[in-house]
Amino acid sequence: VLKLLLSKSEKNAGFADSPSVSAISIVFNLLLCTHPFKKCELHRLDQGPPTQALLTREQGLKYYRTMQTMRRMELKADQLYKQKIIRGFCHLYDGQEACAVGIEAGINPSDHLITAYRAHGYTYTRGVSVKEILAELTGRRGGVAKGKGGSMHMYAKHFYGGNGIVGAQVPLGAGLALACQYKGNNEVCVTLYGDGAANQGQIFESFNMAALWKLPCIFICENNKYGMGTSVERASASTDYFKRGDFIPGLKVDGMDVLTVREATKFAADYCRSGKGPILMELETYRYHGHSMSDPGVSYRTREEIQEVRSKSDPISMLKDRMISNNMASLEEIKEIDVEIRKEIEEAAQFLCNHIFYNEPPMEVRGTNPWSKLKSIS
Repeated sequence: VLKLLLSKSEKNAGFADSPSVSAISIVFNLLLCTHPFKKCELHRLDQGPPTQALLTREQGLKYYRTMQTMRRMELKADQLYKQKIIRGFCHLYDGQEACAVGIEAGINPSDHLITAYRAHGYTYTRGVSVKEILAELTGRRGGVAKGKGGSMHMYAKHFYGGNGIVGAQVPLGAGLALACQYKGNNEVCVTLYGDGAANQGQIFESFNMAALWKLPCIFICENNKYGMGTSVERASASTDYFKRGDFIPGLKVDGMDVLTVREATKFAADYCRSGKGPILMELETYRYHGHSMSDPGVSYRTREEIQEVRSKSDPISMLKDRMISNNMASLEEIKEIDVEIRKEIEEAAQFLCNHIFYNEPPMEVRGTNPWSKLKSIS
């Protein structure tokens, strides 16, 4: 409506520079903007996703809050791991937030999703609270899997983990897509795996079955450039993962831009829902931490490389800059959101140490080392 009013007003030369037209223009800009982005590379497709997308102010703030919450949650998990409050395996997702948020924005809550062991972000986007995720990471009964799953095995409605065996979730995802087809409910399954799993034989078997039966499955390779400590160039004869489905159409997508991921996922979901069968997406992304918390992440890549990605392609910074430059949000507004998120994360961490003792004044919880800063509150 605002766009129509603006175009009609501008046709009248006598009112083109009037305050009312300027006001309409400003309000329109605040509520809705069109953003261009990098074109996807295509495989066996005549046409791909659009190269620009509409972003409302409400959507932008929602995506920003979700990505920033995921980032702060993972940084808190890093801190808790170093304090030995989290033990065992722990694979962090910071740097890849645009993948999870963009995918979630491109499908329906009733659609299905399964991923590998770097699962904290998807657990959050599928509706699990930060408190439940941190409680699960620390083996507490209040965790999403009652403390029995840990970092790699979290679940939610229409979310099937969190799987610890490399590549093993891909056949399961094809099975979920078969269930969608069998039930005829017009739902799809998003099946995620990493570049390190992309050479697994079971993945190609899944591709073959999905193509034969035209299953509504979106296979997504999150290419973060390194499988554990091995670069993709050293691990794969072909690093065009979006073409590795051969007979399955594919897309190569900028996985650091939440809008690009959203539009590509919408395109892929529409393709699957139309009955054409599976489709393959490669999301080019980057993880800031090492493969897991036991990997410092700088023995096979330089600190300068990591810093360059942070400064040029960080998904959260790019969305923030896009919104501020288009007058969709102010810097003060963004800072307020950041403060709220930090408070939420700290409260979730403090929740881990509540009610250890009955009817006692607050006391420091030493845990397994003397540097833990949490307090027990009865």
